[in-house]
Amino acid sequence: MIIAIGLMIGLVLGLFVPIHIPSQYSPYVAIAILAALDSVFGGMRASVQKNFDMRIFISGFFGNALLAAMLTYIGKKLDLDLYLAAVIAFGARLFQNFAFIRRFILNKYVKNDNI
Repeated sequence: MIIAIGLMIGLVLGLFVPIHIPSQYSPYVAIAILAALDSVFGGMRASVQKNFDMRIFISGFFGNALLAAMLTYIGKKLDLDLYLAAVIAFGARLFQNFAFIRRFILNKYVKNDNI
């Protein structure tokens, strides 16, 4: 219940509070959002599998964000798009976790009907 309330508050604030991010920071923010989504979907998958651990979730959340930000920073200094490595890794894991959660929900709550 608390999670749903927090999600609703976050969505309302995100929609109605105007936040402008300078273009020089946009790659960092994009990577941070992707790292956060990866951690959230990973946490949801762990919860579905009944092996969620808050320490692993928090350390993964901040560790992923820090590693992705460092890759982005180093890539900017070297004039390379190193952040694409993080985008590919986080994107692949995000879709894998979402697919697992989707299959779990469909198998648990939807009756198997042959079409």
